[in-house]
Amino acid sequence: RARHTGPPDGGWGWMIVAGCFLVTICTRAVTRCISIFFVEFQAYFGQDYARTAWIHSIVDCATMLCAPLGSLISNHVSCQVGIMLGGLLASTGLILSSFATSLEHLYLSLGVLTGLGFALCYSPAIAMVGKYFNKRKALAYGIAMSGSGIGTFILAPVVQLLIEQFSWQGALLILGGFVLNLCVCGALMRPISLKEDCKTAPEFLEQNYVPETEKQDLKRMFICSPLIKLWPRECLCYCSWKEYDFLLMPGFMVLAVSVLFMAYGCSPLFVYLVPYALSVGVSHHQAAFLMSILGVIDIIGNITFGWLTDRRCLKKHRYFCYLFAVGMDGLCCLFLPVLQSFPLLVPFSFTFGYFDGAYVTLIPVMTADVVGTSLLSSALGVVYFLHAIPYLVSPPVAGWLVDTTGSYTASFLLCGFSMIFSSALLCFARLAKKIKITHLRSLTGNTGLKQHIWTNGAMAYSVTAELDQKDVEFLAVDTNSFSNR
Repeated sequence: RARHTGPPDGGWGWMIVAGCFLVTICTRAVTRCISIFFVEFQAYFGQDYARTAWIHSIVDCATMLCAPLGSLISNHVSCQVGIMLGGLLASTGLILSSFATSLEHLYLSLGVLTGLGFALCYSPAIAMVGKYFNKRKALAYGIAMSGSGIGTFILAPVVQLLIEQFSWQGALLILGGFVLNLCVCGALMRPISLKEDCKTAPEFLEQNYVPETEKQDLKRMFICSPLIKLWPRECLCYCSWKEYDFLLMPGFMVLAVSVLFMAYGCSPLFVYLVPYALSVGVSHHQAAFLMSILGVIDIIGNITFGWLTDRRCLKKHRYFCYLFAVGMDGLCCLFLPVLQSFPLLVPFSFTFGYFDGAYVTLIPVMTADVVGTSLLSSALGVVYFLHAIPYLVSPPVAGWLVDTTGSYTASFLLCGFSMIFSSALLCFARLAKKIKITHLRSLTGNTGLKQHIWTNGAMAYSVTAELDQKDVEFLAVDTNSFSNR
């Protein structure tokens, strides 16, 4: 295990980026391409939109619902072991799906088993990129997450060709072999120990952000435990004590609620874009090509948005870049029902794909800005876990609306408004926070305020970020003590 005082921002980190790039191809790109099987499943099993849509929903739901399990294995066993195990499970699920005789069979094999395998791979691989990069974090994530777009661009026409040549059963069998490459990706994930992740007991007790009650408990443990006496310089990971403390952070709570609405809005489009295109007279190859366009533009969104938000002029405004990208995707969904020909659907794929890649890149970056690098793996597990229920519910709800109304309009409008609400919620939360901080500054006066915060050590994760709610509470206490003097 390599040890560093800080993220190396290069070196083996680029191999980690390459490994994460391949993981996103084998997980998210393959999941997106399941929508190409939608019409085949519907025709073969003779079921309606809503029942068939549960296949894609369960894959997405299982992937996100079990994301904390992937983080747990990565934190307490090994990231390499977790990803390799996930690759084996995902491949097994796809291979078993090729022998399916009912939709229920596909729910279990393609939905639960494959989704569980993807969950063990996805969030640990993304968290590893955050461990190796700091200054160029957004760019590294842009490259790593572009695997989803590149994979979709390549796999969409390939999967359509495989279905035509070998039927959907043969195509699933081949995808099962392809997904075994996750085991190779896992082998690239060399662990790294950072100074902020792992501290000796005396160093841990000296930190200002450790509560006094916990310091007393740790001192007693340090004095009484012969095991710790024998290893005084061994690392004592404070993540084991406060691994999920970020769940109570107001900033994370707002992000979590917005993620629920964002996930609800984005999922149905990847399921129903191909069926919608077919319903308005687009050929099968053109419909698959729309998915390819969406995928390749997704790549551009990943990399360019990652590079731009690493620039000094935009680095402080990543929050607003994220909510702008989510809002633009919502607007695209609102306009989709009036686009009823291939020439009109192509610009939609360009626009939606670009902003989809943009905000997907910024999700781990924003999470790291809120909770810090040391808790990133656990926090990402929770963030992707929150995708689970919307991913499970939204495609069947959209399918039910299509079956009931005979049109895709209601489904796409609901998706668009959901994503716009997610963006607006983040915007209002940030404005409210700025107003409150400005009010507190006016009470205490600007002179010496920042110096007081730096020297007394506010929460560690807020040292390089704007004042968060915990800082506001700290200032409120300081204001009361000042007024009582």
